[in-house]
Amino acid sequence: MIKLQDIQEARKRVEPVISQTPFAYAPLLSQRVGHQVYLKKENLQVTGAFKIRGAFNKIAKLSDEEKRVGVVAASAGNHAQGVAFSARYFSIPATIVMPENTPLTKVNGVKSYGAEVILHGSNYDEAYLYAVEYAKEHGKTFVHPFADYEVMAGQGTIALEILEAAKDLDAIVVPVGGGGLIAGIASAVKQINPAIKVIGVTAAGAPAMRNSFYLGKAVDSTDVRTIADGIAVRDTSPVTLEILLESVDDIVEVDDEEIADAILFLLENQKLVVEGAGAVGVAALLYDKMELAPNSKIAVVLSGGNIDVTMLSVIIEKGLIKSYRKMKLIVTLIDKPGSLMKLTQLLASVSANIVQIGYDRTSAKLAFGDANVSIGLETKGKEHQEQIRSLLTEHGYRFYEER
Repeated sequence: MIKLQDIQEARKRVEPVISQTPFAYAPLLSQRVGHQVYLKKENLQVTGAFKIRGAFNKIAKLSDEEKRVGVVAASAGNHAQGVAFSARYFSIPATIVMPENTPLTKVNGVKSYGAEVILHGSNYDEAYLYAVEYAKEHGKTFVHPFADYEVMAGQGTIALEILEAAKDLDAIVVPVGGGGLIAGIASAVKQINPAIKVIGVTAAGAPAMRNSFYLGKAVDSTDVRTIADGIAVRDTSPVTLEILLESVDDIVEVDDEEIADAILFLLENQKLVVEGAGAVGVAALLYDKMELAPNSKIAVVLSGGNIDVTMLSVIIEKGLIKSYRKMKLIVTLIDKPGSLMKLTQLLASVSANIVQIGYDRTSAKLAFGDANVSIGLETKGKEHQEQIRSLLTEHGYRFYEER
């Protein structure tokens, strides 16, 4: 494990630049899952994620010569911003290699701190291999996002803040990608209060660390695919795995649908914008993935909030449909004056609010004289939608729903 003294010293280094993020009780979530849930809101951290803690601690410990030459990092976004911010603080050059599919918000975030960005590879691991070679060629220090003891010590400072705020916890739930965050947190927790469970959560589409944890040896995935891009790590680090095997109690997984539901739940009920990786702990609670005694006192780390706006809009749209607050219909009409007005009046009679409409009379699937109307409706729940379907059927309309 990372020595507690190293984590405590890291805290002194990072304190001048980081925010001691809120640690707050979540009443609606607690009521929903039957536990006392507290959220550690690292989504409100400087740069929007916890990664600045580890990156700053690592860079602060570099020699003057290493600082002069500069640093290189590979990241899907949050580590990149942490390194870029820290490099600017120490006035040293930074080059960040990011996967080609990295959300624009994260690329722009890195550039805003003055770092050079190189887009390379289809995932983190391909970007990582390129970045390591780039650092060697240019004699620069490579700042690893997780498999680095100074980086892990920096991430462990989160645990010190949590345990100061709540000493009687039963469990701490932590997102897991490469394992640096949970390695740092678990190291601190098990040296301060080993009775507290430390439970990791991976995305089902990036299962390498969870599989490795249960096999007891490092195994890699052939591919990764998840909306939680911050933990979309294909290959397992033996460095972090060794610490996890010593200090972590369990690792569970959640799928993308569950992650999306957690993002929407946090947005609506906690008024928090959280990215996919940051929401996996809440997803694990909402879908009862962990073996916990009823009414356990749990801390959940919301590791970051740098979600792409386009992804967030898709999650909201799908969430509205899934929760019966929106429905999309394709209705076939006779293409003549008054047909559309009759349909809209019928929908208005049951207080279905039309928010989108389209008219198609040219589709090859249509009979001559017919038209398809695509309609997006705001609805008031499952019963309201059943009422709308019954009304359309009663009046002889042919229709189907888009999901």
